[in-house]
Amino acid sequence: MLIKANKLTDSYTLANNNEIPVIGFGTWQSANGEEAYNAVKWALEAGYRHLDTAAVYGNETSVGQAIKDSGIDREDLFITTKLWNYQRNSYDDTLHAFSDSLTRLELSYVDLYLIHWPEPIEYRDHWQKLNADSWQAMETIYQDGRAHAIGVSNFRQKHLDELFKTAKVAPMVNQIFLNPGDQEKSIVGYNKAHQILTEAYSPLGTGNLLKNAAIAKIAAKHDRSAAQILIRWNLEHGYLPLPKSTHKEFIQSNADVFDFQLDDEDHLALDQLDGQEKQHTDPHEHNFHKTVAFLD
Repeated sequence: MLIKANKLTDSYTLANNNEIPVIGFGTWQSANGEEAYNAVKWALEAGYRHLDTAAVYGNETSVGQAIKDSGIDREDLFITTKLWNYQRNSYDDTLHAFSDSLTRLELSYVDLYLIHWPEPIEYRDHWQKLNADSWQAMETIYQDGRAHAIGVSNFRQKHLDELFKTAKVAPMVNQIFLNPGDQEKSIVGYNKAHQILTEAYSPLGTGNLLKNAAIAKIAAKHDRSAAQILIRWNLEHGYLPLPKSTHKEFIQSNADVFDFQLDDEDHLALDQLDGQEKQHTDPHEHNFHKTVAFLD
């Protein structure tokens, strides 16, 4: 499965014709302060130009500071952040949440803004209206040019079906838990049919897949790390992986995936891992609340 990308700054084309770099640097669980700041700093030094954060990560301030200190032209970066449950009571609430994220990031716009979670427990009996109201606000943000693209995260087919009933602008991205251990074929197929780019968070299976014997065998065959094999698997399937690390050497090596390719035997072995590792969280069953204690 050949891919056209041969460097970090090569891109996929979104449904609105905007370009998005084929690998993003994830910042989930990177603590605000020195840890997140250094991780982003090292990522930018390694050549990443696509950064992914979120209000609920609590590290937008550090991500923004690292961007500012890098000296890289804003136009050369692709920045994603996300709307969390604690500011989703209304259309206006979503607008305020977005403005708060821009303030923390010290940016005048983001390249991509996502609804982070489709079914907060407090709104479970009317999540359809919640998502419709939030999406209307995001369409305003998009039309105003303060977000160059908009999308969703953790949405299943039922959430997208409902959103399409009222949306004037279709989501351009769906960021989901995705890796060889949980391949999400149904929602991936749905995304593709609706011109929604699939982004893969936890492409390393939250670290669990790094210890998998089948992946280790493939990594040894190519003289690569397990992480590099997993990132390459995502790219060869046309997904956009968001690897995360706070270690400089891993940040650099995770970007070095463009000078080898997996063969049919590799893909067969990786595809057979589906369902064998940690699986995605069902939004209808997980009790994520609207409030969190660790926002900066």
